[in-house]
Amino acid sequence: MTTFALVHGAWHGRWCWERLAPELEDLGHHVISMDLPSDDPAATFDAYADVVAGQMQADGQDEFVVVGHSLAGLTIPLVAARQEVARLVYLCALVPVPGGSFMDQLTTEQDMIDLGYLAGLGEPDAEGRRGWVDEGLARHFMYADCDDQAAEAAIGRLRPQAQSPYAVPCRLDAFPDTPCTYVVCGEDRLVNPDWSRRVARERLNADLVELPGSHSPFLSRPSELARVLHEAQL
Repeated sequence: MTTFALVHGAWHGRWCWERLAPELEDLGHHVISMDLPSDDPAATFDAYADVVAGQMQADGQDEFVVVGHSLAGLTIPLVAARQEVARLVYLCALVPVPGGSFMDQLTTEQDMIDLGYLAGLGEPDAEGRRGWVDEGLARHFMYADCDDQAAEAAIGRLRPQAQSPYAVPCRLDAFPDTPCTYVVCGEDRLVNPDWSRRVARERLNADLVELPGSHSPFLSRPSELARVLHEAQL
């Protein structure tokens, strides 16, 4: 049995894993997830990593595969720097540059994400948080291949994301010596699949797995994703 720690991305919460977790459990695995303080302007990606590591320690298992979706790709290597992790899985995920910030990457890696998603967000609130206001664009970028029920339920539960962590440099000097898998979805409209393939190879030296579909396979194809994760930990 492997314990999977599932780490959500921007705007989401632990609820986003509700289709995937039972599939992993049916394959004999244990699953934990957590709500990150991603709507807290004072919380950095290091604070997110503290929440993940704390949940792992509280669970008491010896071996974890940590899966990070989308923005959580900036958090999961920080988790592996805090405690031993059997494998990191980057799921349609961003990958940090040690010493650089996400804002830096938006300048230096302009093919990383489609910034058209910004048109779907409202203006920052008084605490600098931005949430989705255009449901059509939310679906286009994140849930393009999800069924109507899953997409509508997800959009209804999205929360604002604090922007302040984006300017904080990644505190890693180098990536942890942890085996990695990168799962790229070929029709991802948010994180560029070509960028994902390149950084998986050049930055992470990761095993690369391809799935069809868009940015949220945990909702659109949970059984296929569970099988990929199961095989990644073998």
